[in-house]
Amino acid sequence: MSETDEPGLTPRGLGVLSSEARQLYRNVLKSHGRVSPEQEAPEGSKALDELLDIGLLVPDTDDPAVLVAVDPEQLSARLTSLWQRKALDLLQRAVALPADLQELAEDFRTPRKAGGIIEYVHGKVLINQRLGQLVSGCSEEMLAAQPGGPRPPEALAGVIARDLETLRRGATIRTIYHPSTRYHAPTRDYVASITTAGGRVRTLDEPYTRLIVIDRRTAVIPVVDDLNLAAFIHDQAVISYLIEEVFERNWSRALDFDGSPTVPPQVVSRLRQTIIDLMLKGINHRVIARRLGISERTLARHIAEMREDYQVESLFQLGWVLARSAKDSPADQADFG
Repeated sequence: MSETDEPGLTPRGLGVLSSEARQLYRNVLKSHGRVSPEQEAPEGSKALDELLDIGLLVPDTDDPAVLVAVDPEQLSARLTSLWQRKALDLLQRAVALPADLQELAEDFRTPRKAGGIIEYVHGKVLINQRLGQLVSGCSEEMLAAQPGGPRPPEALAGVIARDLETLRRGATIRTIYHPSTRYHAPTRDYVASITTAGGRVRTLDEPYTRLIVIDRRTAVIPVVDDLNLAAFIHDQAVISYLIEEVFERNWSRALDFDGSPTVPPQVVSRLRQTIIDLMLKGINHRVIARRLGISERTLARHIAEMREDYQVESLFQLGWVLARSAKDSPADQADFG
C-alpha cells in the first residue's frame, strides 16, 4: 500500500478509483488477469498504486513479481464487512470519548498549580469559599463591581461582618452597585454600615462587568453567565488593566451612595427613562421590575409619579403620551427632575 496502511483506502478517497485505474484493471483482465509491474508504462504508475491500495491487484503467491487481479465482488464483500466493523468501533469511541476525557478537560480548564497566572474555580460554593478566603486575608484594598439588582438579604447578612472586619484591619473597600439597590432596604442597611465604617459605595446605571480585586494581587471575574465558573487572575499586568481601564472608569461615572433612602434626582431620572423605554416596547410590569431589580410596588410608585408629572389619569393615557413624546421629541424625555 502506497498511501495508507488501511486496506481499501485509495489516494482519491474511500474506494474511489480514477478512470485510469479502472481502465488498467480491464487491461489486466485482458492479459488473463496477470501482469508484471515492469510491463506498465510510467504514466500508469499512479493507476497501478490505486489498484494495489484498494486490493484489486495483489502479488501472486507463487511469483511475487507478478500481480494478479482479484474478484471485485469478493473484494467488495470483504471491505464492506471490514469498514462496517471499523465504523461501529469508531462510533463507539466517539460516544465514549467525551466521558473519557471529561476529567482531563476539567483539569485543563482548572489548573491547580500554585502561583499560576489564572486559576479556574467551578461551582458557586467553591467560588464563594475561595473568595471568602481572599477577602479574609485582605489587608490593603478590595474593589468590587456587582452588576444586577439588589443582593439577597441572606447574602448581605453573610458578608457584612467580614467586610466590617476588613475595614477595621485598615483596608479600603470600594463597591459599585446598580441604582435599583437604592430602593432595597436590606442593601441600604448594608451600605449604611459599610460607609459609616469608612467604605465607599457608588451606583452606576449602565452595563458594566462583574469584577472583584483583592489587594491588587488577585482579580476575580465570571467566565460563564450563570456564575458557576470564575477565573481567579494573578497576573499583575491583567489586574492593572482591569483596575484602571474597567473599575476606575466605571467608578468615575458612578454616583455616591451612603445607604440613605433619599434617591438623587439623576438616579430617579435615569431609572424612569429606562422604565419609559421598556413600557414603550410593550414589556409588562413584572418583567420590567425584575429587569431593574426593584419591587413591583416601587415600579408602581414610579409610574404613579410619572402619571402625575404628565397629568394623565390612566396607564393607557400615560402610554399614549410617552409614545407621542418619543415620536415628537425623544431628546426631551431624559429628565423628570
